[in-house]
Amino acid sequence: MITLTHMNGKTFVLNAEVIETVERTPDTVITLINGKKLVVKEDVEEVINKVIEYKRRIFEILLEKREG
Repeated sequence: MITLTHMNGKTFVLNAEVIETVERTPDTVITLINGKKLVVKEDVEEVINKVIEYKRRIFEILLEKREG
């Protein structure tokens, strides 16, 4: 899950697993796998970094369980 900001300033949490594409139009538009589009304040690179960090945390948890 990643925390993002709607254009009205309200934050929300999005399941990163449902993101299909992220594009700059010039606003950042996230298209979900169900076709819904979200416009967020974060730039494309920030969204990508949040998804990478989310995936990294998941991977670390899985490694800990495997090793422990």
